Amino acid sequence: MNADFHYYATFCAAAFAGYSYEECLKICLSAQLVDLCTRTFISRVKGTGNAATSQLQSEIANARTDIFGLQDITRIWASFHFLPRDLYSEVGRGTAQYKVKYHLICGPNGGLLTDTVTLAKDKGTEAAGLAMHVLADTWAHANFAGTPSLVINNVDYHFYERIREDGREIQKKVRFNNNPATKDNPEKSYYTCSLFQASENSVMNLGHGRAGHLPDYSYARYEYMPAWGDYKLTVKDNPGDYMHAFAQMVYALRYLLGDYETFEKDTYDWDAFAPFRQEIQKIFEKRQLDDSEDWKAIGEVLFELPIPDFDLTECVDEYMKATAKEEKEDTFLGRFLHAALAQKSMVTAKIFASGNKLAGYSAEPAIPEIRGIQDVRKLVDRNEVKKSHDKMGTDQDDSVQPPYDFFSVPSDHFPGRCL
Repeated sequence: MNADFHYYATFCAAAFAGYSYEECLKICLSAQLVDLCTRTFISRVKGTGNAATSQLQSEIANARTDIFGLQDITRIWASFHFLPRDLYSEVGRGTAQYKVKYHLICGPNGGLLTDTVTLAKDKGTEAAGLAMHVLADTWAHANFAGTPSLVINNVDYHFYERIREDGREIQKKVRFNNNPATKDNPEKSYYTCSLFQASENSVMNLGHGRAGHLPDYSYARYEYMPAWGDYKLTVKDNPGDYMHAFAQMVYALRYLLGDYETFEKDTYDWDAFAPFRQEIQKIFEKRQLDDSEDWKAIGEVLFELPIPDFDLTECVDEYMKATAKEEKEDTFLGRFLHAALAQKSMVTAKIFASGNKLAGYSAEPAIPEIRGIQDVRKLVDRNEVKKSHDKMGTDQDDSVQPPYDFFSVPSDHFPGRCL
């Protein structure tokens, strides 16, 4: 999803849920910040790099492609943008290496969604906004995984938009190019996507890069053939999915506000925005790359106050001017970074506990001196010490397990076709 949904639509969802104008601004600011909190940004404000929730294209291009580099990429994208739907799903084919990647495929209403929303309970507007970003992306990014993988994320050349015109649906062939400087053109169904790379772990095969930005456009209905599905036809209905994402956000925010005692999956608050539902549906159906102005208009009607454009200047100034550690943690940015560390620690721990090492080591083992993903380097170092002792036949704490080789391409899933 793009800023139109993560910022302006999230503002509206918070308003329908019952938050004040000031709280809505903080929630949507936090939701959009998830896409911008890179290590480059964190370095500029002198924060902790492990709290990164996204990566610049330059950071991804220069990322290490060894086991630890790939684990770092997976921690970020699986935790915040491609939340796995079912870490224990049945996979009736492929090797063990294929299955651990398959288990990271994103989708709505998984167990980790409940964990994400409940984790934000009583943690403030920053944690609420971050959780709403993760929730929304489970709908937009469904069927792709937040780890580099050709056998999961690649798509076939068969890619068609399903466009509704004059009461009928027509199919239009999607034409892709690999020039990131080219602007997407919905009128001609002309879009950019990542460059095909036959390497299983190329960053070109991260997330929905092979499908371009189509998953991020609310108007897009399309059919395609994903590699993880053995290149069988799959249909994606973004207008319907985005509407469900919005209704689920309203419900989740009402839970965080205290209207419900528990958060239930597959539950939506349609009544809260019923008078605006048709107008919102029209926004989702409109074939345009940016819906910001339309969402902004709804938000300003709700409060009869202007909604400022996304701007982090005040938040950065507040954080940079704070001197003591406690003062920094009590700023908007400090609370956001804390929420990011908590989310990444939780997701990584769940992935690790499932027996899947794609996101690296978790902090679940009872190690008092290690504080979640913030201290991932300590976990790595402890593992290296353990392996050294194992080679010498020395007893050592086995609470952290060594990695295994899960980066080979399964021979029965080599992509014979590609976009």
